[in-house]
Amino acid sequence: MNQAAYTDPDSWIRGITVRQPWASCILAGKNPENRPANWPWRGWVLLHAGKQLDRPALRDPLVATAIRGRELHLGAVIGIARLTDCHPDRGPEHCTSPWAQRDVHHLVLADVHELPLPVPATGALSAWKPTQDLVDQVLQQLPGLRP
Repeated sequence: MNQAAYTDPDSWIRGITVRQPWASCILAGKNPENRPANWPWRGWVLLHAGKQLDRPALRDPLVATAIRGRELHLGAVIGIARLTDCHPDRGPEHCTSPWAQRDVHHLVLADVHELPLPVPATGALSAWKPTQDLVDQVLQQLPGLRP
């Protein structure tokens, strides 16, 4: 995609808010992201760490290993990824990831890129449309990224 093709964020990117520590787990390789409902959007998503911390999740050994040494930023975009699929859980014989929860939808992410510096932002639990300014701040930190 050329520079002109991503000047309008309405056409190619959305934001997804994920509570910490789960947002940082995505940067460390967590896949899929679990959601209660289907997401029809496919394409690039800003990974936004919500303002709330899921404290009980910090006791999960899988989470603890993934976030070791990472700062858990809150209320900021911390990365970008491509959402390539969303499917309902089909059982452990189809999705063997230790991150996959049962009886939910699995958002499959690819091309995950962590931002060198978090960008403060607000988001929503459903897919949300980022402002051009926010997209510009993210892309400025990832000059080699060509969505």
